[in-house]
Amino acid sequence: MTEPCDLPAVTARALIGERKLSPVELMDSCIRRIEEIDPAVNAVIARSFESARATARESEAAVMRSDALGPLHGLPLGVKDLIDAKGLPTSFGSVLFTDNIAAEDEAIVAMLKRAGAIVIGKTNVPEWGAGGNTRNALHGATGNPFDPERSAAGSSGGSAVALATGMVPIATGSDTGGSVRNPAAFCGVVGFRPSPGLIASNSRNMAWLQISQLGPMARNVSDACLMLSCMLDRDARDPLSAILHAGGTPERATYRNPPRVDLATLRIAATSDFGFAPTERAIAATFERKLATFGSAFRSLEWTHPDCSHADEVFRILRAVAFLGRHRELAEKYPDKVGPNIRDNVAEGLGYSALDVARALSLQTALYRSWQTFFGAHDFVIAPTVTISPRPWSELYPAMIDGTPTKSYFHWLALAYAVTNAGHPVVAIPAGRDGAGLPFGIQIIGPRGGDVATLAVAREIEALLAANPETARPVPDLAWLRRQPPISSRPGFLDFD
Repeated sequence: MTEPCDLPAVTARALIGERKLSPVELMDSCIRRIEEIDPAVNAVIARSFESARATARESEAAVMRSDALGPLHGLPLGVKDLIDAKGLPTSFGSVLFTDNIAAEDEAIVAMLKRAGAIVIGKTNVPEWGAGGNTRNALHGATGNPFDPERSAAGSSGGSAVALATGMVPIATGSDTGGSVRNPAAFCGVVGFRPSPGLIASNSRNMAWLQISQLGPMARNVSDACLMLSCMLDRDARDPLSAILHAGGTPERATYRNPPRVDLATLRIAATSDFGFAPTERAIAATFERKLATFGSAFRSLEWTHPDCSHADEVFRILRAVAFLGRHRELAEKYPDKVGPNIRDNVAEGLGYSALDVARALSLQTALYRSWQTFFGAHDFVIAPTVTISPRPWSELYPAMIDGTPTKSYFHWLALAYAVTNAGHPVVAIPAGRDGAGLPFGIQIIGPRGGDVATLAVAREIEALLAANPETARPVPDLAWLRRQPPISSRPGFLDFD
């Protein structure tokens, strides 16, 4: 029998509205799952069980009174530990912010709570979200739900693991170099990076530099759409949000339930490397096998990709500028209390000149315009989400791929940041397992501003994949996870330097 915590968000919300599922019952189920499974994976690092249960009782009372209910009414929510949730710590995975209790909700948390979601806890991240491996010196490592000794990726690794194991039905994420998409792929869930400005952020310190975006995470595309539809309010503190939503808030119903699309009308481009990413040969082969099972559904399928000239240089410099603007003082004042990824990015940023930054911005503009030309002849691009299969979290980052050294601690994320550079909407969905038996994900990239269309196509492809055991979403063995020793007992759990 399905536990309430394993229900899709859309299903759980419908049952709550029909008085067939109590918000208290759902909350208790999620709390039990956290208590049973989290010791093995360390996904939820701050918990608000008492207040969540109290709010769930209020939500139940509202149902019984026949009050108007929000679209997320009674759904437990996991909040990534880079995002403020009032009354809970926002530690950023940093030992310097152990006691940093949020005085207010960040804008998206406030939106989700207004829609009826109930914050159950905070999910683990790499220190300051730096890197694709969720581990830090404050809360330790987060293990992959299919093998706790392997990485859950990052930086939204805690959110992805909590979703995959049924601890929460929805969770927040954020994405610079794939921080929503990479953990979604490693854990067998869904992550969406929207077009810049669609989801407002009131905490970005460089508000015009929008390589980082907030996004919804869920176990399927429909659940992600439901969550996204509640994250769309205009916020004048975010300049791109203010511009994009100047004519009013987008029609929520369209995002909540995108229109059906006929895949047979679509011109699809497929790539395993965008011409520059260091994709593992085994991952490229897995992608080809997966695509062969559903590629005939499209009008056309061409192995090609948008121009990604200078993609490494653009992302490397703009990322360093973003980290320099946020973390320079911390790295200089507390060099022994920040991790290697932060130190490296700050040092790299200090080494660039104004000319380097100007060149990166100019190259990004040229790249963007080239992508627009490409999308004139292709409707969507499909690619693997991550260049490698999940590796042990004890490896801070992959130094080698297929015997070739990587260029930086984030070079292995190139399949994701190829899209970040251009600013297109992209959704990562699970596509079965790879040759090592671990979750494998694909990303579907849409045209600039085509967020609804991208989600609509992803939902159709998801249905095709679900019909085939070779490509259906993998599910962790929870009984096996319950028997695993606490991840905190493993060597190096708190050590990343």
